[in-house]
Amino acid sequence: MNEAEIVGLAQNAILMIIQIGVPVMMVGLVVGLIVALFQALTQIQEMTLAFVPKIIAIFAAIFVMMPTFSIKMTEYMEFLADVIIAGNPGGG
Repeated sequence: MNEAEIVGLAQNAILMIIQIGVPVMMVGLVVGLIVALFQALTQIQEMTLAFVPKIIAIFAAIFVMMPTFSIKMTEYMEFLADVIIAGNPGGG
């Protein structure tokens, strides 16, 4: 395995991390913006109000999206196993 193949596998791994992480982070961002807007409108400056809804929303998003995440990760692991067995990264 040469340097270009290793870089290609690293790029695929980073892309997988982005595909799995971005939906959850977007949920956290949207909930955070809603909570911040609510706090600005009502002038409630409670610290737990900023964190608890985001944590609950992120856990719910992970729970809902877990089947999709597991499918993506299984496909990527099968790709990595094929690369290891064949000895070359072959596409992807």
